[in-house]
Amino acid sequence: MAVIDRVPNVVFKTRVRDESIPGSNPFRWQDRTTQDIFGSKRVVVFSLPGAFTPTCSTSHLPRYEELYDQFKALGVDEIICISVNDAFVMFQWGKQQGANNVFLLPDGNGEFTRKMGMLVDKSNLGFGMRSWRYSMVVDDGKIEKIFIEPGFLDNCPTDPFEISDADTMLAYLKEAKKPVTA
Repeated sequence: MAVIDRVPNVVFKTRVRDESIPGSNPFRWQDRTTQDIFGSKRVVVFSLPGAFTPTCSTSHLPRYEELYDQFKALGVDEIICISVNDAFVMFQWGKQQGANNVFLLPDGNGEFTRKMGMLVDKSNLGFGMRSWRYSMVVDDGKIEKIFIEPGFLDNCPTDPFEISDADTMLAYLKEAKKPVTA
């Protein structure tokens, strides 16, 4: 597992709403770069193994969504959920979850996840290559703090979910915001 200090430069394949497109699916492809997403912003990112999976759907995403206003109050510009899923899956998962505040960013090819050093084999679950669970604060592309779940391992028999959760991240941001007294 590599530890890096900046988010990797990649191009994300996203879909954006475009009212000029007729029909029931008014979306078009739009490439978004690392700079587009992380440049000149303070962003909380959390990554998870997959849309529609149990822990991701019942705990991980919903809690970040629930605490969104508290993150914003601590100077976070955006909360991003990254998963090695395509844009269509991420969109449908977001609709099903009612995710209105967290931006669901597809890493369909796993390039960002691989360059982060977080790509693991989950073939034991029939998932193929997916992201290890982690969260981080990114300030203008620089990784300020990262929480990586313990037990990083291909075909891990468990799915650790102890420190990449929204409450751990919120506690970190509250502590980081406190003034240092001499």
